[in-house]
Amino acid sequence: MKRSEPIEVGETVPDVEASLVRPDGTVEETSLGTLTADRPVLLSFYTADFSPDCVDEWCSFRDFDWFSSGEYVQVVGASKSSAGLHRRFIDYLGLNFPLFADTDLELSDAFGVTYRALGITRRSHRSCFLLDSDLTVRYRWVGDHWLDPTRDTPPVDEIHEAITEELDVAGPETFGF
Repeated sequence: MKRSEPIEVGETVPDVEASLVRPDGTVEETSLGTLTADRPVLLSFYTADFSPDCVDEWCSFRDFDWFSSGEYVQVVGASKSSAGLHRRFIDYLGLNFPLFADTDLELSDAFGVTYRALGITRRSHRSCFLLDSDLTVRYRWVGDHWLDPTRDTPPVDEIHEAITEELDVAGPETFGF
């Protein structure tokens, strides 16, 4: 299902499936519903593996210890990059987060964050969505850089605060910056 506008907080996304690359390198077709059955998911769309902005983004999630623990929320990435490139990206950065290989942008389309860069290349706006077990969006952040919506970087501290409020969990006194 392709949306023309980003999905809003309170809306439910379809149970889309894509290839998920886990930190151990295994790849399997996985649906959003399967992921959210265990605990809420923070799904983070980004442009491509190894682009400088994306390296910064994933390092900030990795270095923010609260997200890395996975106790309250599972962080999952999604980009147009292939499963093979995801494996190299995970190894290169030492990530402990799985990454969707959204090569056809079906996930991106379901969230309404697909756009055409310079009117030519399809890609995803840099964005983050917190999904509960019913696949309802509880929080969203969508980049809106005036020139290139992939240049914005998710505000990790704001996302952390929103998740602790939405899930009613206590955050750490300090965190990994």
